[in-house]
Amino acid sequence: MRTSDTGAGSLARTDPEIAGLIEAEERRERDKVRLIPSENYVSRSVLEATGSVLTNKYSEGYPGRRYYEGQQFVDQVETIAVERAKALFGAEHANVQPYSGSPCNLAVYLAFLKPGDTFMSMELAHGGHLSHGSPVSITGRYFRPVHYGVRRDTGRLDYDQARDIAKRERPKLIWAGGTAIPRTIDFEAFSEIAREAGAVFAADVAHIAGLIAGGAHPSPVGLADVVTTTTHKTLRGPRGAMFLSKAEHAKELDRSVFPGLQGGPHNHTTAAIAVALKEAAGPDFPPYARRIVENAKALAAALLERGFDLVSGGTDNHLILVDLTAKGVSGKVAAKALDRAGIELNFNTVPFDPRKPFDPSGIRLGTPAVSSRGMGAGEMRRIAGWIDDVVSAPGDEDLGARTAADVAEMCRAFPAPGILVNDEP
Repeated sequence: MRTSDTGAGSLARTDPEIAGLIEAEERRERDKVRLIPSENYVSRSVLEATGSVLTNKYSEGYPGRRYYEGQQFVDQVETIAVERAKALFGAEHANVQPYSGSPCNLAVYLAFLKPGDTFMSMELAHGGHLSHGSPVSITGRYFRPVHYGVRRDTGRLDYDQARDIAKRERPKLIWAGGTAIPRTIDFEAFSEIAREAGAVFAADVAHIAGLIAGGAHPSPVGLADVVTTTTHKTLRGPRGAMFLSKAEHAKELDRSVFPGLQGGPHNHTTAAIAVALKEAAGPDFPPYARRIVENAKALAAALLERGFDLVSGGTDNHLILVDLTAKGVSGKVAAKALDRAGIELNFNTVPFDPRKPFDPSGIRLGTPAVSSRGMGAGEMRRIAGWIDDVVSAPGDEDLGARTAADVAEMCRAFPAPGILVNDEP
């Protein structure tokens, strides 16, 4: 006979305030078109693993080399996650313990650099990431970043510029990847640049890991010394991170995570990562990855038809970056109006943006979440039409309300994975 909970029981009884907010969030995720490219829906299985009793266990160290007893099952969970990561991406080594993407990237710095050392990465305003040397990040304060960017005439990454900077600055580490790059990254080119400069090559694939796993984007594994990624976004796992590396760097990278930067891993997250990796190795995942790209291309084409200015003229992956300057509205005003209209995305700087980051010229949108719901090209065209209507009249509250109702009606035909809330009698 099972003993009763030590608490008051279900969340709704223990803390109805928090339970109500979670239920409200479930409805929001169910009823809105979610176009933030770093967001997605996880399966019910991933949610169950995330909310499991594994959250009760401390496990400092690595499988077979822990500092606490009682690891008989946790060791198996982490080992399974590691082996699945290596198999899915074809990597020699994997570590699934980093708490999130930025700490995972920080472990790379700790493994290969000393304070003050020079590294090279993509400029934040051109699509890079805070952890790649932004002056507001520890990575920009403890190390010396130099940045490459995109060409003004094409909006595409300038590999010639990157090579010239690497030859001149001789960085010890070179990053490829970022958070607002709508075009395929040429990892072979970066590998050559790093080799010429005598630098460690690190690829941050947080946004495109699911596309890589599904065969919809080239992989840097085998080319890069280390590949970092979050485990959510296109990979459809929990909020966590991992890195994949060549075997020769395994020891120094593992030591950078533990004991270098953190203590015990979050075992419930590790289990959920293992579940997501198993799902990503299944037969349904490659078609899903292709659908993400197909939907992004369809949405981009529909926006172009309506006169929107897309950075680089379109997309090769899951992400679209739109410059709204010609529309006469800022990205922040547009994003907030679209949110009220049931369409969720984020305001974002565009390359060479004259506006400030908190009120930039652009919006960033992507198709991972709508693709997880099974939406296709027809829905992308409808979404583009709604975006055009709202951006053309961001202050029209009646239009926003009507659009939100239409969006919710469309969403009802495409159930959101993992969400069980139902308002029907």
